[in-house]
Amino acid sequence: MKALSTAAAVLAFIVVVMGAYVRLSDAGLGCPDWPMCYGQPLPTAIADGNALAKAWKEMGHRYLAGMLGVLILVLALIAWRLRRSAPLAASIVVLVAFQATLGMWTVTMLLKPAIVTAHLAGGMATLALLIWLALAQWPHAPAPQMRALRPVALAALAALVLQILLGGWVSANYAALACPELPFCPGGKDYVNAFHVVRELGQTAQGELLSNDALRAIHWTHRLFALFALAAVVFASIRAFPLSRPLAITVAALVALQFALGVANVALGLPLPLAAAHNAGAALLLASLVVLNFFVFRGLRPSW
Repeated sequence: MKALSTAAAVLAFIVVVMGAYVRLSDAGLGCPDWPMCYGQPLPTAIADGNALAKAWKEMGHRYLAGMLGVLILVLALIAWRLRRSAPLAASIVVLVAFQATLGMWTVTMLLKPAIVTAHLAGGMATLALLIWLALAQWPHAPAPQMRALRPVALAALAALVLQILLGGWVSANYAALACPELPFCPGGKDYVNAFHVVRELGQTAQGELLSNDALRAIHWTHRLFALFALAAVVFASIRAFPLSRPLAITVAALVALQFALGVANVALGLPLPLAAAHNAGAALLLASLVVLNFFVFRGLRPSW
């Protein structure tokens, strides 16, 4: 259980980062069908080199996700046999099955923003639950005083989750460069069409072209809420510092890095490596806050 749950959490992180890279490199529809790619298990019959590269990226992501699904299923079976964290393991299986459905809909519904964002959220949720499951398999020292941090740790996690969803909405609508200026975002903002969930990519609910005002509203909301999320996470790390210095320092360092990556992406025009790093940073920061909440709600202290 220790080895498998840890391996599953690491693989989930890789799948999340790989998915972000596929989306950011505009390869989300590299394979227009699902689960095959142009009707084949491997995209070997595509003449166009650019299309072939995108297809390989998409299929690579699918196969990694499939490996993760198999690993989680094996992990759940062992959990039920050993009667260790069995309900949680079963819940992850259900989540992964739904996540696979979202992955199919992402392709068949042509990158509809609501589906793409939900797919990102499902990947992050899978990662978070696998980290919780892995932590539950290791012994830790009792520390009842950690429970005093429950409100601030949970608030920081909730703020980050909302910020990740806003970031996913930015990415799903290709609004990352809608506000190229720093620190403000001049120009009109259409919040009504920006956050209308049920619509096609690049369109309003009425089928009209989504305006630049709507894209600016999406980007600006994500940027503004980043300040709130930053404050919530920093405050939680400060409160946790007397009780678990390594964990508090890790959380603070990751949120500072993530904020810097966000600023750098705007300043440098969203280069692919930085954009992928920003998504990876979000996953790492989420992982650190999940770890903090695990120890806080269990009343334990890390053994490392």
